[in-house]
Amino acid sequence: MTDQQTRPLIITRVRQQGRDTRSFGLMPADATDTHGVTFLSGQVAILRVGEEAPAYFAFAGAPTDRELEILVKRRIGASLALFDLKEGARVDLLNVVGHGFDLDRQRGRDLVFVAMGTGVAPLRSALRHVLNRRGDFGQLVLLYGARTPDDFCYRDETQSWKEAGVEMRQVISKPDGHEWSGPTGYVQTLLDHVLPDLSSPAALVGGSREMTAQIRDRLQQMGLAPEVILTNY
Repeated sequence: MTDQQTRPLIITRVRQQGRDTRSFGLMPADATDTHGVTFLSGQVAILRVGEEAPAYFAFAGAPTDRELEILVKRRIGASLALFDLKEGARVDLLNVVGHGFDLDRQRGRDLVFVAMGTGVAPLRSALRHVLNRRGDFGQLVLLYGARTPDDFCYRDETQSWKEAGVEMRQVISKPDGHEWSGPTGYVQTLLDHVLPDLSSPAALVGGSREMTAQIRDRLQQMGLAPEVILTNY
């Protein structure tokens, strides 16, 4: 990466999402109307925050959204530094990496979005992209797993997703001490209740590498071909 590739981004919006998780709207400092950054849903921004080592953040907004958006969990290094920044602060976009989700090749298929925790970020990007082209795809199903109900992100958007025709199912793995009437366990346990009802499914998976690998294996056991199991890394 060279200095010529570095693009300063200004934080335009900060929203609390799940527990210890915030979303950040970002605009290039030289942008006038839209962000102008080329990326595919599922791709990842490499950001530098102050003196911290660069870190990876999946785009959470659609490529055609006016602003860029990322989801940040309070952890260490750049994530911790970024978490506490306010509107008007600057971060640097060093590069965009990853193969992203090849959604054009899935036209006509039913799409199953399988998200764990903050892995919902790249899937939100893909979902927003797909909803802008609703006629190109079949049924849309979002399976979303989190540790507790407080860890679900974008809770203010779920109703609009449902109204747009997205079937949404949520599961938590740590129900103790929480009021929760839904299913418990891990998100892959929901697949048995969804895939048999779809005629031509493709799956988009977002989460940790370990969980992504487990879900990929489970989907293949259920008969999905590797080419219709899309991951962002």
